[in-house]
Amino acid sequence: MRPTSLSRDLRKRIVLRLREATAELKAIGYKSRRISPKEFHNYMTGGTPTGDTITILDVLDNKFLMIHEVVEISELKKLGIPINEDTVMRGYPSPICETHYTATVREFDYALRKRNYDWLKVRMKHAKSWLEDPDTPQHLVPKLEALIKKFSWVLKSSI
Repeated sequence: MRPTSLSRDLRKRIVLRLREATAELKAIGYKSRRISPKEFHNYMTGGTPTGDTITILDVLDNKFLMIHEVVEISELKKLGIPINEDTVMRGYPSPICETHYTATVREFDYALRKRNYDWLKVRMKHAKSWLEDPDTPQHLVPKLEALIKKFSWVLKSSI
């Protein structure tokens, strides 16, 4: 179930997680844009054309997903795209796929830095599924293949 209203407790939690993710990203050389709790909430609870089942609470409970979403929203803001509950639906497949790819690269690099190989394994499977998705823009396919190749050792390892 996706929360639809921004309670005071949820707002506080979002603020805290946004600060943590922003600081982690800054430490690895990524300057994120300022994201308000309302923008984050609306973006995370808006519709998706792919039937995404990850909720705002899932993201708030996972540092890697927070990194991903902060980068994704920041990249959209850098493109001048308003962040609200319609952003994904209006921007799909492009520029949503492009910003999703950029966010995935940063998420993978962060997971590698944290030596969380189990997380990388899970997300590598997700990245591989994009190659079978007919909505994936063709110009992203070589980039996805390179990303998968770069991290393919993770799938083969028993770490």
